[in-house]
Amino acid sequence: MRKFFIFLLMGILVNLMGSEIKWAKDYNEGIKSAQASSKPVLFVSSRHSCKYCVVLDETTFKDKRVIEELNKSFVSIISYSDENDYMPRELWQPGTPAIWFLYSKGEPMFQPLMGAIDPENFLKALAIVKEEFTKGKK
Repeated sequence: MRKFFIFLLMGILVNLMGSEIKWAKDYNEGIKSAQASSKPVLFVSSRHSCKYCVVLDETTFKDKRVIEELNKSFVSIISYSDENDYMPRELWQPGTPAIWFLYSKGEPMFQPLMGAIDPENFLKALAIVKEEFTKGKK
């Protein structure tokens, strides 16, 4: 019986550990990781006090499908302007959240998506980005 509880606890811990987006430590580390792994970058400009940033965090970024796809196929970076995190000047936007998709070297693939995006549409965007990235790898 004791072994059963140990395995159950281990299963719960593994499940919890795999249920979050693996955010890069900072922008520069994320770009280095993207170049090394040849993956596109999700870059999010956010604020803790922004209503739609919180909605994005609590819905889309908690969706298991989104988490799985981001952790498998992207390098994810989040920069909080209210924490003075580094953000390249060319990625600054007056509103948040600003969701950028970048090539591995940090160049924007598209204009940013602005605001909270539901999981279904976010997954569609990820598919478009992956296809575009494969065509135009930089």
